[in-house]
Amino acid sequence: MATTADVRQELASLADPRRAQGLSRFLQMFPGGYGEGDRAIGVSVPEQRKVATRHWRDLSLADTAKLLTSGVHEERLTSLFILVRKFAKGDEKQRGQIFEVLLANTDRINNWDLVDSSAPYIVGPWLIDKDRSVLDRLAGSDLVWDRRIAIMATFAFIRAGDFHWTFRLSERLLHDPHDLVHKAVGWMLREVGNRDRAAEEEFLARRYRVMPRVMLRYAIEKFEPQRRRDYLSGVAWCADQER
Repeated sequence: MATTADVRQELASLADPRRAQGLSRFLQMFPGGYGEGDRAIGVSVPEQRKVATRHWRDLSLADTAKLLTSGVHEERLTSLFILVRKFAKGDEKQRGQIFEVLLANTDRINNWDLVDSSAPYIVGPWLIDKDRSVLDRLAGSDLVWDRRIAIMATFAFIRAGDFHWTFRLSERLLHDPHDLVHKAVGWMLREVGNRDRAAEEEFLARRYRVMPRVMLRYAIEKFEPQRRRDYLSGVAWCADQER
């Protein structure tokens, strides 16, 4: 059986100080940055995925959860890759346990790459056929990562053709103070539009003029150039005006 020590040792053997410096800047692990206090050792994401692939079967859920509390960024991300694989292959009981581990450790899922590598693949899929009120709680949290988890979890619903919770949480997070939430909301609205452009534009019609700029830019990224310009200049038509 693999242990947390095995995973840590393997990641340490792949560490690259130069890459660690670049990652620290990219994920703002500097004083005043949103990743302040975190530490990178410089292991690439593909290498972390390979480590996760080698160990996901043998590493216990308890040890995987322990790895998630590490002070090293790559150890936490690797633990999330393992949890995602365990979730995908697990039965209902195991999937529920993994969901609970994730919710109990959202303070350790404390950068956008950690959120985006887990929420759409564990939180959203678990809630597909269940009470989703936990997303309202997360969206109302003081922790920016909880709020990003909430909106990113709706990616699973979008893939299933269900846009209600994406719109519901986008409305709630419309004036969120953090640009990492603005970007996530815009991204999820864009994903809705990739599947149902009319549904996205109906949501945007009454809101695009008051949206944070970065949220709007993400939401309309795939629109035709002139359409994007219309939205950004504040002159895009809205459905009720047309009627």
